[in-house]
Amino acid sequence: MSSFTTHLLSVTTGRTETVTDLTAECEQFLTRAARGGDGLLNVFVPHATAGIAILETGAGSDDDLLTALQTLLPADDRWRHRHGSPGHGRDHVLPALVPPHATLPVIGGRLELGTWQSVCLVDTNRDNANRQVRLSFFG
Repeated sequence: MSSFTTHLLSVTTGRTETVTDLTAECEQFLTRAARGGDGLLNVFVPHATAGIAILETGAGSDDDLLTALQTLLPADDRWRHRHGSPGHGRDHVLPALVPPHATLPVIGGRLELGTWQSVCLVDTNRDNANRQVRLSFFG
C-alpha cells in the first residue's frame, strides 16, 4: 500500500542571490515520512522566481551557478516584466532554466544522491527574502 506525506518548509534567503542547501531538511523529512521505505521525494518551490537544483555545494559550484545565471540573465533593463528591483524580470525567467521542482529516488528511507550532490533552492530574487519549499514523499 502506497502513502503520500507532505511538509512545507519556510526558508529565509535574504536580500542577495543565493543557493541554499536543503539536503539536511530533506533527510529529516524522510526520516519521518519514509520510515525506512522506498519511494520518491518531490521538492517543489511554489514561487515564480526560484528553482530547485541538484548540484555540488561548498566547493564553488554554487557560486559558479550564480555567476552563470548572472551572465545568462543580467539584472538590467532589457526585461519586459518591470516591477520590483531593476532587472527583476530576469528572476521570472529563472524557472525556465532552473526548474521549480525535482523528483528524487528514496531507497531504504534515504535520498539516493551522488557523492557530491545536494538538493538546493536557487533564488535570484532580491525582493522576496521568504520562500516556501514543499517536500512530498510518495512511497
